[in-house]
Amino acid sequence: MKENTNKLLGHAACFIAYAIFGINVIICKDLTAGHLISPMTIFCMRSIGAGALFWLISCFLPKETVNKKDFPKIALASFLGYFMTQVTFLFAISDITPMDCTLISSMSPIYTMVIAAIVLKEPISFQKAGGVALSLAGMLFIILNSTRPSDGAVQQTGLTGIILMIFNSLSFSLYLGIFKPVIQKYSVVTFMKWIFLFSFLMSFPFSAKELYTLNYTALPDTIVLDLAFLIICATFITYFLIPIGQKRIRPTIVSMYSYVQPIIAAAISILIGMDILTWQKIAATIMVFAGVAIVSFSRSATEK
Repeated sequence: MKENTNKLLGHAACFIAYAIFGINVIICKDLTAGHLISPMTIFCMRSIGAGALFWLISCFLPKETVNKKDFPKIALASFLGYFMTQVTFLFAISDITPMDCTLISSMSPIYTMVIAAIVLKEPISFQKAGGVALSLAGMLFIILNSTRPSDGAVQQTGLTGIILMIFNSLSFSLYLGIFKPVIQKYSVVTFMKWIFLFSFLMSFPFSAKELYTLNYTALPDTIVLDLAFLIICATFITYFLIPIGQKRIRPTIVSMYSYVQPIIAAAISILIGMDILTWQKIAATIMVFAGVAIVSFSRSATEK
C-alpha cells in the first residue's frame, strides 16, 4: 500500500512539474522575444531566485550534511540537469518554432531509456519499448494535427535551434539516467539548494555585467510577471517536484511526462478560444497516456 502511494505521489509530482513547463514555453518565448534580457542573465536570475528560496527553506528544516565525495557529482548534475538544459532551451527558443521544439523534446524518453539501461542496468523490454513508441506516436500525432500556419507568416526553424534542443534533451536525459543514486541520498531541499548554488556559480561570470547595468525599473510589467512565474513556478516549484518523482518512479517514466507539455499548451489554447477540440487531439492524448501506463506497469527483471 505504501509503495503504491509513493508511486502515485511520484506520478503526481511529475505531472504538475511538466504541466508548468508547458506554460513556461510560452513565458520564455515572451521573455526572449523582446531581447531586453539575455538568455544567460535570465538563467542566472532563475538560479539566484530559486536558489535563495531553497536555502531559506533549509534553515527551517533539520540540518542535513552532504558527503564531500558527493559534491563533484552534484556539481555535474547541476551542469547537465539544469545549466545545460535551461541555457540551451533559452538560447534555442528564439530560433525554433514551438512545433519543432516540442518534437525534438519528445525524443528525451528514448535517450533516457537507453542511458538508464546502461547506467542503472534497467532492461529494455518489448513492453517498455512499445510504450515509449506509442507515446511518441501520440506526441507526433498531436503536433501534426494542432499546428497550422498563420496568415502565411510562420517563424522558421534554424539549424542552431535544432542543435541546441538536441543538446537540451540529451543533457536532461543524462541527468535523469545517471544521478538517481545521489538524488535518493538526500532530501529534495538539500539536493536542490546545492544544485542552484552550483548553477549560479557557472552562470554568474557570464551575466554579472548585465545584472549590474540592467535598468530594472524600466522593465515592462509583463516582463516582471514573466520573470516571477519563471523563478517561482517554472524553477522553484518544478525543481522541487521533479526529485520527488525521481525518488519514486523510474527515470524512463519521469522523462515520458515531458509529453504533458504540449498537451497542456493545447488545452490552454482551447480554453482561451485559440483552438478547438478535435478527435485527433483526443486520440493523441489517449495514445500518450496509454504509453506512459504501459511503461509504468512494466516490471524490471529484478522486481519480477
